[in-house]
Amino acid sequence: MRLVVDSNRIIAALVKDSYSRKIILYGNLELLAIRISQRDIQKYKQDILKKSKITEEQFKSIFEKLNEKLIELDDGVIESNMKEAKKLMDKIDEDDTPFIAAALATRTGIWSDDRHFEKQKRIKIWKTKDLLKHLKS
Repeated sequence: MRLVVDSNRIIAALVKDSYSRKIILYGNLELLAIRISQRDIQKYKQDILKKSKITEEQFKSIFEKLNEKLIELDDGVIESNMKEAKKLMDKIDEDDTPFIAAALATRTGIWSDDRHFEKQKRIKIWKTKDLLKHLKS
């Protein structure tokens, strides 16, 4: 299964050894990330370090392991679907529009626990709990 990963799932995987981290590292999924996620992680890095109570070195190590499992999409792929994504998502949460564009471009769903995504009906949204059930079956 291929899914676009919302930034918050990656951040959750950095904050603690959670289901999100286990899904990324061991879930046997093709997980697609967009560059905005990298910027979000850097933007919230100090918060992540504070919440997780890990060192800079530990952060770097976990981040590298997670990144090895993520496939970063080219911005051009996303841009080609931004117009349609804007129609679906801008009125709901424009910060989520690039994730919708990525899902449209790759014909995949999105892994997110963000309720904003549920307000659109075009792209299937996989919550962590639903993804865990799927992976166990």
